[in-house]
Amino acid sequence: MASDNLDSLGGFAHALIHSRQHVSPKRLIAPGPNLSQKLEILNAAGAAPDHGKVTPWHFYEVSPESRNLLGDLFADALIARDPSATPTQIDEAKQKAFRGPLLLLATAKLNNELDNIPEQEKLISAGCAIQNILLMANALGFGSGLSSGKALYSQKMRELFLFKDKEEPLCFITIGTISAHKPNKQRPDANSYSSVF
Repeated sequence: MASDNLDSLGGFAHALIHSRQHVSPKRLIAPGPNLSQKLEILNAAGAAPDHGKVTPWHFYEVSPESRNLLGDLFADALIARDPSATPTQIDEAKQKAFRGPLLLLATAKLNNELDNIPEQEKLISAGCAIQNILLMANALGFGSGLSSGKALYSQKMRELFLFKDKEEPLCFITIGTISAHKPNKQRPDANSYSSVF
């Protein structure tokens, strides 16, 4: 019985991991996760490896009200980088804040004044937490995608989200219903990225 359970878990894990794919935020529409599904997705992050149990990551949900502020930031960042940007380009930059029904910002908390955990381990933990979120969203039938951009690393972004000292933004995570499916891309074979030492 235990062996059968392990076989079924292995099969489920294989299907879950290999069916997950990046979905552009443009193709993620409502409905998004309901409250209980959202909590299930966020709780999955808590299962990430975490040396020292310091929870070296944080996820900010961008509320409907805050999307206007984030959109303005995206538009201002584009104008600062490219003063010749057209009104259409500026509007496209602003609309990035409104894509997908659930928008999260993932950060890594790298301040080690209260612990001696290396930054690299904290970043690995944050990456695992992000992957757990992506996998749980997939298990619940939602698509997801990661995005970044130059504005993510700006001082204005730090001020908007009130980042703490040594808290670094990693990426946005967009989750929702997939409006149009695309074929899975070829994944690299293990032989291309592993070797015996």
